[in-house]
Amino acid sequence: MNLPKKISFRSLVGLFSRDLAIDLGTANTLVHVAGVGVVIDEPSIVAINTKNKNVLAVGAEAKEMVGRTPGNIVAVRPMRDGVIADFQVTERMLTYFIQKAHNRKLLVHPRVVIGVPSRTTPVERRAVTDAAFQADASEVYLVEQAMVAAIGAGLPITEPSGSMIVDIGGGTTDTAVISLSGIVYSSSIRTAGNAMDEAVIAYLKDKYNLYIGERTAERVKIEIGSAHPNDKPLTMEIKGRSRIEGMPRMAKINDTEIREALSNCVDVIVHAIHEALEKTPPELSADISDRGIVLSGGGGLLRGLDLHIREKTGLPVSVAGEPLAAVVKGTGKILDNLDLLQQIAID
Repeated sequence: MNLPKKISFRSLVGLFSRDLAIDLGTANTLVHVAGVGVVIDEPSIVAINTKNKNVLAVGAEAKEMVGRTPGNIVAVRPMRDGVIADFQVTERMLTYFIQKAHNRKLLVHPRVVIGVPSRTTPVERRAVTDAAFQADASEVYLVEQAMVAAIGAGLPITEPSGSMIVDIGGGTTDTAVISLSGIVYSSSIRTAGNAMDEAVIAYLKDKYNLYIGERTAERVKIEIGSAHPNDKPLTMEIKGRSRIEGMPRMAKINDTEIREALSNCVDVIVHAIHEALEKTPPELSADISDRGIVLSGGGGLLRGLDLHIREKTGLPVSVAGEPLAAVVKGTGKILDNLDLLQQIAID
């Protein structure tokens, strides 16, 4: 008689696990389901009817409404500079994404690991934890975005050597030096992708007397934005509203202009990197000189940023594979490594 194999409690839990890793970003939210991978990558936006407070759309559908809604509908970004700006809307957004990750099943109470910016305050961290619990999480762990970005980028964070990661998201740029599964130095500045978009909007308003929306500014940054001179000039036609006549108008812009618009943001990020290098112990500095600096996050994709940082620091600089997903991929990896999760989780 063949007896069934004994199934351990850990295996049984893994079999029915609905654990989630969430990159709750200012610009986008990504969700990784244990054993499946990234299932959600959508803007952190919620469209709300102001008359009855009903949620009309979340994520990509809500982003389509930005700048195009009637007076009684507002498109809200509940995250600002990497932290919760509107608790109730964040809770409803998290509930939506958690249920969507589980195919709308209501009776799901997953363990959730969320990446947050370095140096968030206890109050800010508590707001993230509470929002996740209100969205029906059974357990909530918070980890620093820079640490999990390093894991997602494949850096050897458990080794007794120094690794440096610069994660440039929508709301914050997190810089960290990591060794032996611990953060030796970290900083978080509120200059990142959204600040770049705002700089483009301000520049075009001042130079061309042209008002553009945030979606257009983001497209300009992606298509012709750069931090280092390009081999070939890039140009782009944009449409907006004249600051003087108030009528629709078109302008032709080039990469040199947008590089000038972004220069202050780039300088602030480079300064944060210099500060991190100055405060890194000499033994680890030698490791970073050999291994270099790794960029992750959407801002890491800014054309020529790696070359610019290399010129300013004299160090090798590379962009992580799949930089937009580095945080959620790293967070997903620690779902299956409870020992590492307990080591790096924020108390």
